[in-house]
Amino acid sequence: MDDIQVASKAPLLVDRELPGLREAVAQLVIKEHNVETPHGRIHCTMKGVPKGDRPVILTFHDIGLNHKTCFDSMFQHEDMQEIMQHFAVCHVDAPGQHEGASTFSTGYEYPSMDLLSESLPLVLKHFGLKSVIGMAVGAGAYILARFALDYPTLVEGLVLININPCAEGWMDWATNKVTPLPDMLIGHLFGKEEISNNHDLIATYRHHIMNDMNQYNLQHFVKAYNSRRDLEIERPIPGGKVTVRTLTCPSLTHSVILNVINKSLTIMPLPAKLTEAFKYFIQGMGYMPAASMTRLVRSRTASGSSIHSMEGNRSRSHTNEGNRSRSHTNEGNRSRSHTNEKRGRSHTDSMEGTANSSAALKSTEVSC
Repeated sequence: MDDIQVASKAPLLVDRELPGLREAVAQLVIKEHNVETPHGRIHCTMKGVPKGDRPVILTFHDIGLNHKTCFDSMFQHEDMQEIMQHFAVCHVDAPGQHEGASTFSTGYEYPSMDLLSESLPLVLKHFGLKSVIGMAVGAGAYILARFALDYPTLVEGLVLININPCAEGWMDWATNKVTPLPDMLIGHLFGKEEISNNHDLIATYRHHIMNDMNQYNLQHFVKAYNSRRDLEIERPIPGGKVTVRTLTCPSLTHSVILNVINKSLTIMPLPAKLTEAFKYFIQGMGYMPAASMTRLVRSRTASGSSIHSMEGNRSRSHTNEGNRSRSHTNEGNRSRSHTNEKRGRSHTDSMEGTANSSAALKSTEVSC
């Protein structure tokens, strides 16, 4: 086991309304670890220090990516900085997929998706962690979902992006057998519209695959993913089977498309939206109850305030006209009374909607 401490050089974007946040996040210690498992070394990057019994955010990337190309852009987003003040983050790279990875020796047997999920308890033991909140994409989402199914007490919540819980079909198997690796990965990670229209994006990713990744190691990881089994997850039905196999932790599933920002590969075409969802997902689990609004919500609130201000000006204008007659004034008083009753009901309805939204976070949404 090797532990390497490195300094963070990533630029931090921090909201002006959160004084001291830039300094606090910049001081987070980053350590790289090689965790020994029966199936080889797993490279992990821990950012921050685990806080007591609080879970750590654990990430796992997709095929054709590693933790940097998959998650760096999101975790540099300004709304993630407040979250990182409350949680340490452990990025897990599949064997041989991290930057600078050595080529596997001849005869090395790459672990299956099942064995990779079986290795994660050793990662938690290495860091002394009691539980995690998982965030993963594609192949990583499959691995974390199986991990949560087999070790439910170790997973408090899951955010699964672009997960395919089904085994590869025979048509996909036949296609992948005759498709060059870069083309197969492009078809896996990008939509048809992006492939047809965004040539710069596809060229950038193809260059990344051919020049930045260990081709031999990557082929092993891709083969393991294409050989996955069905997760066999079922949604519980009230009054149905009690022994149904399902995720017992809160889970959030989402589909996104790859995008390129400053020539850095990222899964987040709209990082603000997913970061916002992740923040409220954590709050729905009972963490960070006093967290500030995200930048996206603040912008919506500001827009709403401007609209209400304009409406208020129009209302005052009508009130001035009404003051010119006693009868209109009396009618205005009755109208204001009626309006106050409506406001009371509106506020109650809004509170009920918020409560229902929080309860919805507890649902599991995984489909085949």
